[in-house]
Formats: sequence, structure tokens, C-alpha cells
Amino acid sequence: MARGNERGGGDRRDRNRGNPADDRADSDIVEKLVHINRVAATVKGGRRFSFAALMIVGDQKGRVGFGHGKAREVPEAIRKATEEAKKSMIRVPLRESRTLHHDGNGRWGAGKVMVRAAPPGTGVIAGGPMRAVLETLGVQDVVGKSVGSSNPYNMVRATFEALKAQASPRQVAAKRGKKVSDVIGRRSDGASAESTVAADAEG
Repeated sequence: MARGNERGGGDRRDRNRGNPADDRADSDIVEKLVHINRVAATVKGGRRFSFAALMIVGDQKGRVGFGHGKAREVPEAIRKATEEAKKSMIRVPLRESRTLHHDGNGRWGAGKVMVRAAPPGTGVIAGGPMRAVLETLGVQDVVGKSVGSSNPYNMVRATFEALKAQASPRQVAAKRGKKVSDVIGRRSDGASAESTVAADAEG
């Protein structure tokens, strides 16, 4: 009987270990806490306090997401926000795996942001929530500017609106039924050729 119990305990421990592939997938994701706020709800007995967290997650290879969670304790709020962020991840095409394909603007409420592609060696020139989003996305050279509200929720959403508008030359060529070389070859300067492609696609 003793040996049977020992085997049963060993089986339970093996089942609780989980799938190693899932662990590797989670280890590739970078998590950043952007903002945490204490909120209060007025109830019959007084005020009940809880915490709201805003998290950014990404694989630094072109995928990024954000989420917010609320709970009575900070760790639980962060866990909820992280789970929501992983479910809402989007893919953004990157040029040479280091910068954006073209300039873009985003707006959410009173939050307005501008992002611009940059040459190698520029680095991430952005601050606050914008910097967290761009670094988690995996952008190495970019210039970002916030010209509206400093509310972190609006800034993050506006930044995601700007990133969703990004289009690679391959996507634009497929949409217009042309070859990539035909789309890019309109301008002689390679740095701004793809910006013209995106502008033509939006028009």
C-alpha cells in the first residue's frame, strides 16, 4: 500500500508540472507595468479600496498587447492585466526588425501621438507609456511624440491605433495587385519610399 501511495503522489506531481512548451512560450514574452492606481468604491459601510493596473506585454519581435485589471490586491490586479494583454496582442510589421515602415499618427480620446521611422543608431526616443509599448514591441530605432493627454490609458490606446495603421510594402502591393518592386521604386530615396507607399495605400 505504501508503494502505491508513493507512485500516486509522484504521478500527481508530474501532472502539475505542465507543458514545457507553454513555459518556453511564456518565457519569450516581456511584461512591463505602465501604471497602477488606487481606486475607491463607496459602499454602505464606507469606501472600499482596490487597485487598477495597466500592463504591456510583447515578444520584442513584432507582437505587442496591453491590458488592464482591477483587484483588491496589487499582485492580483497585475495578473489580471497581464492575462488580458496576452489575449489582445497584435502583430506590427517592422522594417529590418528594428524600426517602423512609415510615419503614423494615433488618437484615442484626448490622447494624440506621433511615431516616425528612424535610421540605425537613433534608439527609442519616446517617454512614458509610449516608450514601454515601443520597447516591448521590439523597435530599436523610432521617434515618438505625445501631443495630447498625458493619461496613460489614452496614450497607450493612441499608440496602438498608430501601430495598427502600419503597413509593409508587401501588404500594400498585395492590396493593389502589384509587385513590391513596383511600389517601392516610385521614390529614389530608400528611406522615404515606403512612407510614400503607405500614404498611397491610405489614399
